Amino acid sequence: MKVSMFFSLVMMFFGALTSVKAQDTVTMNLKECMRYAVEHSTKMRIAQADNRDAQIDRRDAILAAFTPSIEGSTYAYYNFGRSIDPETNTYSLTTSFHNGYSLSAGINLFNGFQAVNNLKITKTAQKMGVTKEQQVEDQVCLATMEAYCNVLYYNELEKALQAQVATAEKSLQLVTRQEELGQKSHADVVQMQSDLAERQYQLTQCRNHLNEATITLKDVMFWPIEEPLKIDGLSVETPYYDVSTKTVSKTVEYAKNNTPAILLAEGTMKNARLALKTARWQLLPRLSLYGGWSTTYFTYPGMEGYVPTPYFEQLKNNGGEYVQLSLSIPIFDRLSKHSNIAKRKNAYDRAQADYEQTLQTVEAEVRRAIADRDGSADALRQAAVRTELQEEAYTLNGKRFEQGLISSIEYQTASNSYLNALAEQLNARLQYYIKNSVVTYYSGVPYIKQ
Repeated sequence: MKVSMFFSLVMMFFGALTSVKAQDTVTMNLKECMRYAVEHSTKMRIAQADNRDAQIDRRDAILAAFTPSIEGSTYAYYNFGRSIDPETNTYSLTTSFHNGYSLSAGINLFNGFQAVNNLKITKTAQKMGVTKEQQVEDQVCLATMEAYCNVLYYNELEKALQAQVATAEKSLQLVTRQEELGQKSHADVVQMQSDLAERQYQLTQCRNHLNEATITLKDVMFWPIEEPLKIDGLSVETPYYDVSTKTVSKTVEYAKNNTPAILLAEGTMKNARLALKTARWQLLPRLSLYGGWSTTYFTYPGMEGYVPTPYFEQLKNNGGEYVQLSLSIPIFDRLSKHSNIAKRKNAYDRAQADYEQTLQTVEAEVRRAIADRDGSADALRQAAVRTELQEEAYTLNGKRFEQGLISSIEYQTASNSYLNALAEQLNARLQYYIKNSVVTYYSGVPYIKQ
C-alpha cells in the first residue's frame, strides 16, 4: 500500500512539473509581439541614443549662443638662470620663484549668425531624432507583423496537412480492405500509399518552414531563441475598401505631410539651407568681447638679505584687469570660405533632390499599397469561394471513392486541388491583413495601435 502511494506521489509530482513547463510556454498576440519587439529592439536603443545626442547638441547650442566661455589658469615655476626682475625690470642671475593666477571670459557678439543658425539646426535635429525613433519603431512593428503572419500561415497549413494525413491513412486502410475483398486492385493500394507518403512529406516540409519562420519571428522580436513562443490567431475582417479618387488623394496627402521618411528628408533640407546661410555669413567680420583678471607672485629663495613682499599683498598689488573688443576681418584665407560655401550649396542641392525624391517615392508607395490592398481583397474573396467549392468537391469525391465510383488518381487530384485552394486562401487572408495594415498606417494609425 505504501509503495503504491509512493508511486502515486511521484506521478503527481511529474504531472505537476509537466503542467508548469506547459504553462511556461508564452502565448502572445500580434500587439504583444510588437510591444516586446519595440521594447527589446537594438535598433530602437540606437535610435534613442541618437535622440539623446540631439538633445545634448541642442543644449550646447543654447549655451554657446547666450553664455560666455570662462577660463581660469594658474602656474608656478622656479627659474635657475638669467631672468628679468619684475620689480626693477633688470636682468638677474639669482634663482627665482614665480606663481601666477588668471581668470578670463569671452563672448561672440557677432559671428555671422552662426549661433542663431545652430540653434535652429539643433532644434530641427532634435525633432528629427524623435521622428527617426518613430520610424524605427514602425519598421520594427512591420517586420514583426510580417514574421508573425508567416508563423501563423505555417501553423494553419500544418493543421490542414495533419487532417490530410489522417484522411489519407483512413483511405489507405479502406483501399487495403477493399483489395482483400477483391473490390480494388493492388495498383489502387500503391496509389494510396503514394498519396499518404506525399502528404507526410508535405507535413514534414511545412513543419520545417514553421521552425524557420518561428526563429525569424524570435529574431525580429529579440526573443531568446531557445525559449518557446506560441502565438494567437488573427482576426481578419471582411474586406471593404473605398476606391474613390477623393479617399486615395486624401491618404496620399496625409502621408506626404506625416510620413517619418518625408519629415526626416525635410529636416535634412532645412538644416542644409541653414548651414549654407551660415557659410555665406562667414565672409563678414566677427566681433568679440573679452575680459579678464590676472596677478603674480615672485620671490628669490636663498638670496641673502632679501625680504620678499608678503604673498597675499603681492597678489593684491600685482593684480590687473582688462577689457578687449576684438574685430576680425577676413581678407584672404586661400578661398577656404568660398570653398565651404560651394560645398554647402551642393549639400543643400542634394538634400533638396532627396526630399523631392522621397515625396515621389512615398506617393508611389501609398498608391501601390492601396492597389495591393484592393487586389488582395479581391483575391481573398475569390480564394474563399474557390476553397468552399473545392472542399465540397473533395468531400463528394471522397464519398464516391469509398463507393468505388472514381479511381484513386481522381481522388488524389481532388485532394490536391482542395489543399492548394486552402493554402492559397490562408496566404490571401494574411496578405490582405498586411496590405490593409500598411494603408491604415499611411492614413495616420501606427501599426502598434491598429
